[in-house]
Amino acid sequence: MTLNDIPFATTHWAQLPATEHPGITGKAYWRTQHVNDIRIRMVEYTPGYLADHWCRKGHILLCLAGELRTELADGRIFILTPGMSYQVADDAEPHRSSTGAGATLFIVD
Repeated sequence: MTLNDIPFATTHWAQLPATEHPGITGKAYWRTQHVNDIRIRMVEYTPGYLADHWCRKGHILLCLAGELRTELADGRIFILTPGMSYQVADDAEPHRSSTGAGATLFIVD
């Protein structure tokens, strides 16, 4: 990855508007900014959240709070707690997120 044409900037995430994205159960709240073709998000999942789709997009994801359960289409399951991250390429391994108690994530894709 090469990061080009990005001036230095800071982000006060709490000042960005949140958009609501319902799951099969629970909701996700995204605070999003775009820098060229890079999407950067602070995402909060409510307790009991289960994604309504299998995602094929690549991400770099860092768990900041709570606990995130990521299920891969092949049946593997990974649990992320604060300070843990994962990375996956576009179209590499379909994945789906859920959380029992809620989670806060920082995601770049």
